[in-house]
Amino acid sequence: MQLEIRGLEKLSFRERQAVILKESGRSLENIAKQLHVSQSSVATLLTRARSKGYEIVCIIPGGELGLGGEELDEESSTES
Repeated sequence: MQLEIRGLEKLSFRERQAVILKESGRSLENIAKQLHVSQSSVATLLTRARSKGYEIVCIIPGGELGLGGEELDEESSTES
């Protein structure tokens, strides 16, 4: 699975750092330690980032969902 973060160009450098760490599954406490700021500062960075409208797009290859390319090709050829 791959995550794509759209709208990063709208965010400050620190907001980008906080968003990337958060979307990677890190806790507020962990992010705060890594960025050397308080948890409330992390919460503020994430709130500001959300207000600027970034979005996360999850890219999941078909194989991970049991939708391999061969199966899709066969199904689409029978529908035509």
